[in-house]
Amino acid sequence: MSRHRDDSERQRIPQPVIRRRIASGRGAMEQPNATHDGDTALTPKFWVALVLTGIGTGLFAIFLMWLLAVFERAAFHYNTGSYQNAVAAVSGFRRVLSLSIAGVVGAIGWYLIRRLLRRDKAEIDDALWRGDGKLSFRRSLLTSSLSEVVIGMGASIGREAAPKLMGGASGSVVARWFNLSPAQRRLLVACGGGAGLAAVYNVPIGGALFTAEVLYGSLSLPVVLPALAATLIATFTGWIYLPSGATYTDVPRYHFSASLMLWSVLAGVVMGLLAVLYVRIIGWAAHHRASGSTIFWAMPLVFVVVGVLGIWYPQLFGNGKDMAHEAFLGVGSVWLLLALFALKPIVTAMTLGSGAGGGVFTPFLSTGAVLGGFLGVVWSYLWPGTPIGAYALVGAAAMIGASMQAPLAGLVLVIELTHGGFDIAIPMITATVIATLLVRQIDGYSMYSARLPHQEAAD
Repeated sequence: MSRHRDDSERQRIPQPVIRRRIASGRGAMEQPNATHDGDTALTPKFWVALVLTGIGTGLFAIFLMWLLAVFERAAFHYNTGSYQNAVAAVSGFRRVLSLSIAGVVGAIGWYLIRRLLRRDKAEIDDALWRGDGKLSFRRSLLTSSLSEVVIGMGASIGREAAPKLMGGASGSVVARWFNLSPAQRRLLVACGGGAGLAAVYNVPIGGALFTAEVLYGSLSLPVVLPALAATLIATFTGWIYLPSGATYTDVPRYHFSASLMLWSVLAGVVMGLLAVLYVRIIGWAAHHRASGSTIFWAMPLVFVVVGVLGIWYPQLFGNGKDMAHEAFLGVGSVWLLLALFALKPIVTAMTLGSGAGGGVFTPFLSTGAVLGGFLGVVWSYLWPGTPIGAYALVGAAAMIGASMQAPLAGLVLVIELTHGGFDIAIPMITATVIATLLVRQIDGYSMYSARLPHQEAAD
C-alpha cells in the first residue's frame, strides 16, 4: 500500500514537478478533463509557437479590420457610429453602384484565386475536421482580404471568417516553422481560428469556447488552456488598433420576468425549427455556389439585387451588426423586424451562392436578434411589461447557439458581445438548450458543417 502511495504520476504527460501522489494515493488523472496531453503534447516548443500564433492573429485582425474600414469609408463615408445609418445617408443609386462594383471586383478576384490557387487549401473547418490542419497562407490572405473589401462595400456576409481563417493560417505557418507534430498543428490552427474571432469582436472567453466547442470538439484542459492563452494574446494585441469595449454598446440591463421565462420556452422551439431551415438554406447555397466563369454574371447580378433591396432596407448591407444592435436596444417596428428576419438569411445565402467568401456568424446572430424582437413584440400584446431588447438577446443566443451546435460558446459570445444578459441568463439558457436540442435531433448540421465542400471536390 505504501508503495502505491509513493507512485509517481508518470502516466501523465507532461509529468508533474511533484512526483509523489497525495496521501489518499488517488491519481490526478481521475478528473476527466485533466488527463494527459496524449498526441497533442503541450511542450515548451508548442507554447512558444502558440504565443507567436496569437500575436500574428492579432496583427492580421488589425490589418483586416483596417482594410474593412477603408472600403466602408470609400463606399459610404462611414467612420464611426452606425454603419447602416451611413448606408442610409447616401442615395439609393450609390448603394446599388457600390454593391455592383463589389460584385464585379469579387467575381474577378475569387475566379482568379480559385483558378490559380486551386490546389491550395483555405477552408479552416475542413482542414481541422477532415484534414491535417495545413492551410495555404497565400490563398488564405488573398481570400480574407477580398472578403473584407466586398463586405466594406456592402456585401451581406460576416466579417469574422477572414480573421478566423488568417488565425488558422498563422498557426499552420508557425507549426511548419517549429516542425510540430500533426496533432500539435491541428490544435494550434484551431487556437488561431478562435483567436481571430476573439480579436475582432473583443470576446476572449467566447473565442476560446468557440475553439474548444466548435473547431476542436473538446473541452478538456489540454485544449481549453492553449485556447484561452491564444485568445488572450490575440485580443490584447488587437487592442493596438481595435476597440477594447463591447461590440454592442449601451445595451440596457434587462431583468428576469415570468413573462420572459415562459416566452423563452416557446421561442426556443421556434428558433430551433428555423435554425434547421436556415442552416439547410446555407448548406444548399454553399453546395451550389457559382464556380468557373458562372461567377462573372452570378455575383454581380446577386449583388445588384441585394443593392436594390437595400434601397428600402439599408440594414441588409454588411454583416448585420447594426440591425442586431438596434434590436438589443429595443428599436424597430414589428413590420421592420419581421422583414429583416425574413430577408437577412435569404440575402446572405444568395451572396454565398453567388461565389462570395465570408462568414455567417453575425448574419445568424442578427437574424436571431430581430426574430426575437419580432416575437417579443407579438408576445407583449398578450403579456406586456418586458422590454423588447430582452427578447432580442434571448433570440440571438438561441439562434447562434443552435446554429453553431455550440450552446456554451453561443451563450458566452452574446454575453461578451453585449456586456449584458446576466440577469436574464436563465431564459437565455432555456431557449438555447431547447433550440440546440431540436436542431441536434431533427438534423444535426451546424452552419459550419453544412458549408463543407463536396467530398470529391474538397480541394
